[in-house]
Amino acid sequence: MGFFDRFSGKSRPEPTPPTSAETAAAASAGGVLPQLITARERLEAKDLPGAMAIYEQVLAAAGDRADVLVTISADLGINGHIREIVELVAPRYDAERHGPATGLNLLQAYLALHHVDAAQHVLDILFALQRPELEERLHGFSNAIAELIHQDAAPVPTADAAAAEAPKINFITISKPIWFYGLEPLAAQILPPKEGRLRRVAFTQLALLGVENLGEVMTQPETEPGRLARALPLWLAETFYFSPHYSPLAVIAVMNQKHYALLGTEWTTDNLRQLVDTTEGGLDYIFTGALRPVGTEYEAVLRVWEVKKLRERKTLTLHWGPATADRELTQLHEQIRMFMEWTPEKSGLTYSPPSRPSAWLGQLSAALTLFLGDKGMLPREQMTLPNAVLDAAAEQAATNEASSLGWLTLLAAGRRHGLVGNLADVQVRSTDLVRRAQELLR
Repeated sequence: MGFFDRFSGKSRPEPTPPTSAETAAAASAGGVLPQLITARERLEAKDLPGAMAIYEQVLAAAGDRADVLVTISADLGINGHIREIVELVAPRYDAERHGPATGLNLLQAYLALHHVDAAQHVLDILFALQRPELEERLHGFSNAIAELIHQDAAPVPTADAAAAEAPKINFITISKPIWFYGLEPLAAQILPPKEGRLRRVAFTQLALLGVENLGEVMTQPETEPGRLARALPLWLAETFYFSPHYSPLAVIAVMNQKHYALLGTEWTTDNLRQLVDTTEGGLDYIFTGALRPVGTEYEAVLRVWEVKKLRERKTLTLHWGPATADRELTQLHEQIRMFMEWTPEKSGLTYSPPSRPSAWLGQLSAALTLFLGDKGMLPREQMTLPNAVLDAAAEQAATNEASSLGWLTLLAAGRRHGLVGNLADVQVRSTDLVRRAQELLR
């Protein structure tokens, strides 16, 4: 039974599956095929948002490939998601480059939605390919279009505009420590100058593995796994900002400016090329990785990529639970600094790693949420500042200048969004820089 039956009650041709040649091309894609398989599993599990998030990631890097388009259109059609074929595939389809298979799937989607003019346009394009083996099938589609015209069939009603909007991942780059924003007038005292030949390094949001209903989870205000997936790259980017050899950035995913995006698969080499091509000045190194929740514990893997040869230079793994988080995260931080030959800056703020990394990660993630709320990238209902995060930030505020400044900007942003009421005074470092920041943020 073809996917049209779900709409018209009449038997139509099946969506065209990938050919053996196309499947072979996908298998050699260096990571695209596993992503497509994961997306198909999401569709079969009724997790359309999760699948669409993966498709957006794949299409951003490999959206001009015939094997990718035909696989996406076939899997969506088989699982009954017709509008999504039109939304994702139609803008990218070129018959000369992508061949007839994807065009046939797109044609069927237009017929299912009763979009007669669009269906006729695709049919004309396919006839123009002059492929004798397709003629009988194309004449069948021509008869189906004529039948719709004869019935004067109206287009299938669209869903509510908000529900019908195709999920779209936007990757946001954070180029300075996230707690710095709000202290721009003090930049010369806080941030070291970035001059000369610097190594450009990106720290990407970690994929979340083994999470059921990922699409549903990502619509909720912050969850702990999501916070960690975003906060680890923020922490590492902050660390490397305070080194004279590096110009770092953190890469964070947001969905349709409605909520954070969670990545269900690790970054592929195609994704990395896309990131390099869209980053001004290029990149020298990229950190990617994945995080897997296991009960109350976590397993993580981080990969260091050298961009010049696009090869993986090092893999780091760790496992931690509530009792071991600070020790394991501190060791990871030390290993990365050693491998990348990190040395501290001699100008600007004197950087020292946090004594409690687990608390610092929660604070960085909260600061990111409030910052994106200020920029209109997250709506008010996604704004959250848990008491546990606020209390931990207050406890750490006096440990060093960065913690003090981070506490002050978090507090100011929380009050700006109505998430923090009156609090008792919190002890911070008694330095001229911290005092100036207090005056600025009053």
